[in-house]
Amino acid sequence: MKDGSLIHNKTQMESEAELLISLRMSLTVSLLFLLFISGVVAQDGWGVSYNSKSFCALKGSAVTMECTYTAPSNHSVQKAFWTKELVTSGSEPPDLLDDPEYRGRVQYLGDEHSDCTLRFKTVREKDQSKYYFTFITDQPGGKYQGEGGVDLSVTDLQVEVPERVIEGDKVTLTCKTTCRLTVRPTFTWYRNGHRLSSSTDQLHLQPVSREDAGRYCCAVLGLRSPEVSLNVRYPPKNVRVSSNTTTEGSSVTLTCSSDANPPVLNYTWFKEGGSSPVGSGHSYSALQSGSYYCVAQNGHRSQKSAAVTVTVKESGNTALYAVLGVFIFGIVFGLAGWYLWKKRREPCKQDTSPANAYHLTSNE
Repeated sequence: MKDGSLIHNKTQMESEAELLISLRMSLTVSLLFLLFISGVVAQDGWGVSYNSKSFCALKGSAVTMECTYTAPSNHSVQKAFWTKELVTSGSEPPDLLDDPEYRGRVQYLGDEHSDCTLRFKTVREKDQSKYYFTFITDQPGGKYQGEGGVDLSVTDLQVEVPERVIEGDKVTLTCKTTCRLTVRPTFTWYRNGHRLSSSTDQLHLQPVSREDAGRYCCAVLGLRSPEVSLNVRYPPKNVRVSSNTTTEGSSVTLTCSSDANPPVLNYTWFKEGGSSPVGSGHSYSALQSGSYYCVAQNGHRSQKSAAVTVTVKESGNTALYAVLGVFIFGIVFGLAGWYLWKKRREPCKQDTSPANAYHLTSNE
C-alpha cells in the first residue's frame, strides 16, 4: 500500500509540474504577442516602439512621430536616424536628414539612448510614405530597425459645393478632408477673401441668393483649402427698355437689357395692343409710334419689361421724297394724257398717190 501511495503521489507531482510548465509557456507566448502588437519587438535587449503606427496629416501642417528604443546593455549607440528604406544585410539605409527633399523641414528630436522622436515642420504631399527608425551600435552586427515602421498619409482640405444652385435653394457647403481628425477643430470660412461667421465644417446658405455667389475656401489651424466658385443661377431681373431717336427721326431704336444668370437667351419685342411679336434681338427699330415692351428669357424663366411709348416723326428728307414722287408721277401722268388727247384730235391723212392726183386734174 505504501508503494502504491508513493507512486500515486509521484504521478500527481509530475502532472502539476507539467501544468505549471504549460502555464508558463502560455504566459510567455501571450507576453510576446502583447509586445508585438504594441510595436515593441524585444530581442536580446533590442527594441523600437512607435507610439502610433500611422498618421494622417493636413498638407502644410506639422507632424511629430513619437518613438522610444532600447539597445543591449553592452552596446553603445553610435548613430540613430530615420529612413524610408528597409535594412538589408550588409547595407546602411540613407538618413532622412541627408535627403535634400527633407533638409530643413525635418528635425530629429531624439537622442542616442532611448528617445527617437521625429518632427516634420511642414508636411508636403510627396512626404506620404512609410518611415522606419534605425540605430547602429559600436558592436559588430549592432544594427537594428523598428519593425513595421510608421505610415504617413498627407491630405488636403477641400470645399464641396453642389453642382447646380438656383436662387432660393437651401445650400450647404462642406469643408472635407480624408483625415479622421482626433480633435474636432475650429473651422474658418472665407468668401472672396473675407471671413465669414461660421466656425463648423459646414456653411449653410438658406436660402441662397445671387449675392452669395463667389469664391469660397475653408481653413483649419491656419491651413486653407483651395478656392472653389459658387455659381448661383437666377431668372432675368430688372428687365428694362431704353430708347434712342435716330438723327433722321424716321425710326426709334429700342434696347432691352436685364440681369440674369445664365445670360438671357433671347429677347422678344411686342407692341401694346397686339398679341404677336413685332421683333426679336437685343435691339429693335420702331418705325411706327406706339408703346413697346420686351420679354427677356433664359434657361429658367422669362420676365416682361415696362412699356415705353415712342413717337416716330417724319423727317424733312422723307417729305421731300414724297413731294418729288408726286411731282414725277404728275408729269408722267400729264404727258400720257396729252399724248392720248393729241391722237384723238388728229384728222385722217389723205391719199396723195399719183393716180388720185391725175384723176382730179382731168375733171377740170
